This record gives sequence, structure tokens and C-alpha cells, in this order.
Amino acid sequence: MGTFAPSDSALLLIDHQVGTMKLIKNIPLEVVKRNTLALAKTAKILGMPVVLTSSQEQNVQGPLLPELEGILPEAFAARVKRAGIVNAWNDANFKAAVEKTQRRNLIMAGVTTDVCLVFPSISACREGYQVQAVLDASGSPYDISEEMSRRRMEREGVVLTATNTLMAELAQDWSRPEGGQLLGILFQEVLPKIA
Repeated sequence: MGTFAPSDSALLLIDHQVGTMKLIKNIPLEVVKRNTLALAKTAKILGMPVVLTSSQEQNVQGPLLPELEGILPEAFAARVKRAGIVNAWNDANFKAAVEKTQRRNLIMAGVTTDVCLVFPSISACREGYQVQAVLDASGSPYDISEEMSRRRMEREGVVLTATNTLMAELAQDWSRPEGGQLLGILFQEVLPKIA
């Protein structure tokens, strides 16, 4: 797998809904939320296409994080509202939205690693896409389901990564104007306890 660049990559955020977020127990919820929003801001700064999707917003899963609408209003308005298909990749509208980006490098985060992320990441890999799964913008209810999902993704060729690693990979050069903006997000939002 080559290095991902803003010019050849798309960001896919899957089911980051206010109700479903509460299922995450293996990583602090605020960390997942902070990193998800940092990914959205990174994509905006770098001009990368973003595909958002949700499942059954009218049910317990609830709406997508409202902050996403403020960061990515066009992607939010165009979000793919799935009727209940578990593997987002199997939803014709979601897959069409991904294909419309014309990008073969996909950055994915799913609110739950063990349901929302594992299946579409593997499906995309099997169809020849290069996929990086951002694990600190995803989480699971149980450590065992998180671990098994990570193993399964890796066996299928999905590259596991973290928000700060991915931001550095996409930035390529901190001295560029965009790199400076990303550093601001990194130190103010992603790594606030370290800075």
C-alpha cells in the first residue's frame, strides 16, 4: 500500500450517530468524538471528498453528530440514510456515493468497529480499494469484539491507523499552509492532554 495523499483519498464516516455512540466502551467516548470531528476538519482543509452515512436515524441510533453538519454542510446534506443495511458497502446509494468520489484510497471510521467499520472496510478491500481504518475514531462495546474485528480487518488487507498518524500522512509537510492548520487541530483537539 502506498502513502495516502489528499489528491487520491476520500473520507468515509459511518454511523457516527448520537445514540449509537453510546455503545462505545473500549475507548473514551469523547476521544472518539474528538477524533471523528478532527478527521472531518482535516478533509475539509485538504479539499478531500467525504461520504457520510447513517442508519435508521429515526430510531434509537439517532441523528448524526450535529457538529458534522457545521464542519461539512454539503456532505451532511448529501448523507446516505440507510434503511437498516448493516454493511454500508451493500447499500447501493452508499457505494454509488463512494464511486462518485473517483478515489481508490479510502479512509474509514465507523462508530462501532465491530459492526459499522469491519464489514464495509473488508468489502472495499475485496473490491480492490486501499483502505485505512481509523481505530480511535471508532470503538466497540466489548474489548473482545474490538480485538476480533481488528484481526479480521488486518487479515483482509485493511491497514489499521490512528487519527494523528493519518493526519501526518495526509499533511505531508507541516510547513505548508494546510499543514499548519492541521497542526492546530492536532495539538488543540486530537492531543489536548499532551500539548
